[in-house]
Amino acid sequence: MARILITSAIPYINGIKHLGNLIGSQLPADLFARYQRGRGNEVMFLCATDEHGTPAELAAAKAGKPVAEYCAEMHEVQADIAKRFGLSFDHFGRSSSPQNHKLTQHFAGKLAEAGLIREVTEKQVYSNADGRFLPDRYIEGTCPNCGYEKARGDQCENCTKQLDPTDLIDPRSAISGSTDLEVRETKHLYLRQSAMKDQLDAWIDGKTDWPVLTTSIAKKWLHDGDGLQDRGITRDLDWGIPVKKGDEDWPGMEGKVFYVWFDAPIEYIACAKEWADAHGKPDAEWERWWRTDKGADDVRYVQFMGKDNVPFHTLSFPATILGSGEPWKLVDHLKSFNYLNYDGGQFSTSQGRGVFMDQALDILPADYWRWWLLSHAPESSDSEFTWENFQQSVNKDLADVLGNFVSRITKFCRSKFGEEVPSGGEYGEREQALIEELTKRIRAYEAHMEAMEVRKSAQELRAIWVAGNEYLQAAAPWSTFKEDPEQAAAQVRLGLNLIRLYAVLSAPFIPETSARMLSAMNTLDTSWPEDVEAALNALPAGHAFTVPDVLFAKITDEQREDWQTHFAGVRS
Repeated sequence: MARILITSAIPYINGIKHLGNLIGSQLPADLFARYQRGRGNEVMFLCATDEHGTPAELAAAKAGKPVAEYCAEMHEVQADIAKRFGLSFDHFGRSSSPQNHKLTQHFAGKLAEAGLIREVTEKQVYSNADGRFLPDRYIEGTCPNCGYEKARGDQCENCTKQLDPTDLIDPRSAISGSTDLEVRETKHLYLRQSAMKDQLDAWIDGKTDWPVLTTSIAKKWLHDGDGLQDRGITRDLDWGIPVKKGDEDWPGMEGKVFYVWFDAPIEYIACAKEWADAHGKPDAEWERWWRTDKGADDVRYVQFMGKDNVPFHTLSFPATILGSGEPWKLVDHLKSFNYLNYDGGQFSTSQGRGVFMDQALDILPADYWRWWLLSHAPESSDSEFTWENFQQSVNKDLADVLGNFVSRITKFCRSKFGEEVPSGGEYGEREQALIEELTKRIRAYEAHMEAMEVRKSAQELRAIWVAGNEYLQAAAPWSTFKEDPEQAAAQVRLGLNLIRLYAVLSAPFIPETSARMLSAMNTLDTSWPEDVEAALNALPAGHAFTVPDVLFAKITDEQREDWQTHFAGVRS
């Protein structure tokens, strides 16, 4: 039994995520976790909410709540939506947890001991009205490039031009709206990533099985321009993890917190400690996943994320771990994704454009969305959600292929043999040919899943469903029954066993529907089909079942048009 540690990029706390966020990390990570559990492996699947930094404070202020209260509430909201989408985290933690506070301060202390942190005096914008330094995103003004009046101090969302706060025309505080701003000096800590460039370069060179998207982004940051730069790890904010060297104060850093990019990845580790504490387990139980001196040397660690998170996970977080000099587990495989666009444009959290996770669940069950998103995952390039494509995929793949198969065979059996697996007849040449085809396809499906080739896995699974439909169409038990009821019984018996087999194979993609199929077949047998012929005899003659309700309702043109109109506007 293999041991597999899985983390997905942790979603930011400021609001409900859209479908592009979901397919960029959490959903494919869940697919992989469910598959590995289905194969009998030991899995630790961790995620959390990313709760520190500027956007959290701004979102809390907009909601009129203290930031700690806002984050606690939004964590519950995100945890609930994740559960409703079938995301099977072993623990869904919080980057603001005491465990992450302690571990982040610990890493900072170790990096300081190793000489990998330096103090830098820099100039930042200070708001006299707010009595605080303003990070770039706290400053708004008119973009000098396109004239957009709500450009931020780091980037204009309208034209995407990278900016400095001093570039803005008529700059103002995003907190109070005050224009009483000035530039002051302040001290911050920087992680000396440049000192680790060669070590990181060699480490990445050893990852020959990583996606090209991942390694190309990492190499670009390492070698383009002046190469890998030192990066600030502190901020002048109230909300965050106080700057300390382990348990000791850090002279000159009073009142400062660690920058969110520094503490957020450390939460992957802290999340495991949260899991252990929540279940009353000793530290050895989480350390066996993360400490190579405590048993994690035989763990395979896989990360899932969108391409925008790749630099932090291939360079900055590994620099933190390697720089500590301690035996922490480093990532073995990093699966990165391109962007999912929305109906001719981009999803936008700030503009409310596109379908958000809560809205999606309001109109259709999770499995409809899971199937479309995974079967159209933006792996080799960006992909696009359109309502026409969504309707077509649901109707053809889920309703016409899988749903239709389950409905036809169970209803026919009920009408001719009753609600139990019929006895009589033997599997013949046609059945053996199907077993051979399914064996070949299931082995290909396994290979794609192991390689985290999400789209190819979906295509192979659909082909496995199609094979059952084609068999049923060719065997035509409704015709066979008239001449040879015994042979029809064997055909139906095979068909009913296919439902159980499909439920097991489909569970990583459509877990709720898989559970309904198993329930209809009156079985808890989720054993993986290592031997396909044996799997197609798992439900013996006389085994009772029930005819399930329609698994997937087709999407009508009227529904599609209504949703397309509704989700083109601004989210309230």
